[in-house]
Amino acid sequence: MKIADIRTHVLEAELDQPFSYSRAWYAKRASLIVEVVTDTGIVGWGESYGPAAINAAVIKHFRPFLIGQDPMRTEWIWKELYASYRDHGQKGSVIQGLSGVDIALWDIKGKFLNQPIHALLGGWQRKSVAAYATGLYRRESGDPVDYLAEEAMGYCAEGFGAVKLKVGFGIETDRKAVEAVRQAIGPDIGLMIDANHAYDAVSAISLGRKVEHLDIGWFEEPIPPEDIAGHIEVKRALTIPLAGGECEFTRYGFRDIMVRRAIDIVQPDICSAGGLSECKKIADMAGAFGIRFAPHVWGTGIAIAAGLHLLSVLPDLTPPSLVPQEPMLEFDRTAHPVRAELLVDRIEHENGWVAVPEGPGLGVEINRSVLERYRKAA
Repeated sequence: MKIADIRTHVLEAELDQPFSYSRAWYAKRASLIVEVVTDTGIVGWGESYGPAAINAAVIKHFRPFLIGQDPMRTEWIWKELYASYRDHGQKGSVIQGLSGVDIALWDIKGKFLNQPIHALLGGWQRKSVAAYATGLYRRESGDPVDYLAEEAMGYCAEGFGAVKLKVGFGIETDRKAVEAVRQAIGPDIGLMIDANHAYDAVSAISLGRKVEHLDIGWFEEPIPPEDIAGHIEVKRALTIPLAGGECEFTRYGFRDIMVRRAIDIVQPDICSAGGLSECKKIADMAGAFGIRFAPHVWGTGIAIAAGLHLLSVLPDLTPPSLVPQEPMLEFDRTAHPVRAELLVDRIEHENGWVAVPEGPGLGVEINRSVLERYRKAA
């Protein structure tokens, strides 16, 4: 079996209602879907997180090397591509493009062997994964204190045991929002906050001290990701666990974070940090350091499926006990037309739990008509 073709699908969908996080507004959602075709007819699907058009150009440059390779050699292909672009591509779009290709190769491997990816990664430790609801963004109108509290209660009513709130809009504005959401959901629902690196260490510490009495599960990306020393400063100043890593890449980038113990919970994005091959290594490394692992997932059903397979095989976050702490799946609840329509059978939650796909490879089937419907015009 050889790789016969690699195709990229840059998809874009307009949103009916824009929403914002701390640094930008979303009026549309973009996705990059990777399709790897073999000479046997087996097709693997992957996804790259990040700037879709740029990452598609990266994969185009991978194509001459990939054509004719054995797709089962995932480790060798990863190593060769990384080494070929090491001088200029240790982080960013090169690794994001590589991530999409790697996921697609694992999908092919599973289909060829007629096994789900989690079986090839070592076998499942759980067949369903607890999910937390990511939402609670800002809207164009209305009082955030009111609509965020209402939205959070809606997630609780669906059965989610934890929610994540976007912050980074000013310390007092954030304080009011966090207090409102905590009051709305009560003391038994997990509440995490995510600033998308909107603050510096001084402001992050100030906000953290104002809300840490509200039992915050983690403070995600409080400051810019490259400021490792700043993370250490914030971590020492607060009782809230620090999380981050969606802007970091490969085991090499996460190694430095872990050695310095800059954060408590690492969050690589499988579609960005190096694919399934690399994120399994990052997860194992986190376990060796006693650091928790909670992957960032903010894509289509392909990204969700990849996250589920990886989370399925990971050990509990805490040592074996009668009340284990299991890793959680990030479950995006914001509007995303491509995510809603791309899979023939959409991945859904049931009372805040998501079943791990059992079919070969990723265990999902792509609705090809969606690739045409949302294809971005050149």
